[in-house]
Amino acid sequence: MSRMWAIQEDTPHGQLLSWNGRTIVHGDRAELEFLLAGPIRIVACPPSIPREQTIELRFHPQFAHHKFPLRRKDYR
Repeated sequence: MSRMWAIQEDTPHGQLLSWNGRTIVHGDRAELEFLLAGPIRIVACPPSIPREQTIELRFHPQFAHHKFPLRRKDYR
């Protein structure tokens, strides 16, 4: 399995962002950095989090309208 990336609050004890109790993950760090802004960090998803306790960004309702992999020319 390829590396998955998670979104962490950019605070001293930042929590990983989740939706419905599942950690939000994505397989492409550059895409996360392109789509998201604000006080966050993109970090490797800890291996201690089981896959069944994660949700891929593409399945999150706020990102369902995006097509992955992203084509940056679609965002001009």
